Amino acid sequence: MPRHLALTLCAALRRGAALTLGIALGLGTVAAPPASAGAWASATRPVDVAHRGASAYAPENTIAAFRLAEDLGADLFELDVQETKDHKLVLMHDTTLSRTTNVKDVYPDLSPWRVGDLTLAQIRRLDAGSWAGSRYAGERVPTLGDALDAMAGSGMGLLLEVKAPELYPGIERRIADELRRHPAWQAPGRLVVQSFDWQSMRALHSHLPQVSIGLLGTPPADELPQLAKFADLINPSYTTLTAAYVQRVHALGMRTLAWTVDSPTAMRTLLDRGVDGIITNRPDVLRELLDS
Repeated sequence: MPRHLALTLCAALRRGAALTLGIALGLGTVAAPPASAGAWASATRPVDVAHRGASAYAPENTIAAFRLAEDLGADLFELDVQETKDHKLVLMHDTTLSRTTNVKDVYPDLSPWRVGDLTLAQIRRLDAGSWAGSRYAGERVPTLGDALDAMAGSGMGLLLEVKAPELYPGIERRIADELRRHPAWQAPGRLVVQSFDWQSMRALHSHLPQVSIGLLGTPPADELPQLAKFADLINPSYTTLTAAYVQRVHALGMRTLAWTVDSPTAMRTLLDRGVDGIITNRPDVLRELLDS
């Protein structure tokens, strides 16, 4: 059995449900069993995406947060990729390290502590967990490779955001190279790469045309046909999303993930509007709603 189908089947069994395979990307709106964790292309109901991992409960963009997301029933985990001074790919949301690490204490003279101003060796020294609680003390800033290795056997899917690519010329090629070193993540339907920088996503698509591309934001409806030539998903803020817009995205063969939603009431509204998934800091809340 091909690996992506094995992951699909294992995920379905883990959810305790049968699985429907072969639904084309962007199609299939009939109620069905839970989406398989790692089989985006065969999902037949909305997927549960853990924003920076289970970041309501664990330090964001860390291995601990991703593993907790798996435990809480997420189908995919989301992460943010930036680049160090020596061109290594690390996971960090902010363009500076000060909010989620102890960089001010370790390197007081390196203000403003930009990710791109420190080497990987320097960033490896930082504590990326203590700010979220003593139980996470010593959690490190992972590289992209660390996360791909740690979660390869989970069966989960990955939503990879390229953060601030304008600061890191050529980052798309380096991400593509790293993904090629981890072929399990290129199994059909397991990976989506997204960014607010749509030109960056055109570049990424040129390097890895087989990987699904997501565009963050809410493009005008009349621009969607052109974007559909290289994009597979349109991922807007949930506050901008209407049922008519979702229908327009679907009509062009694309899907949509709404972000970032922690309220059950807002989740229900979005599900009623036909979204294909929700990005949340609380994947357990969404999982309970999807399973109810």
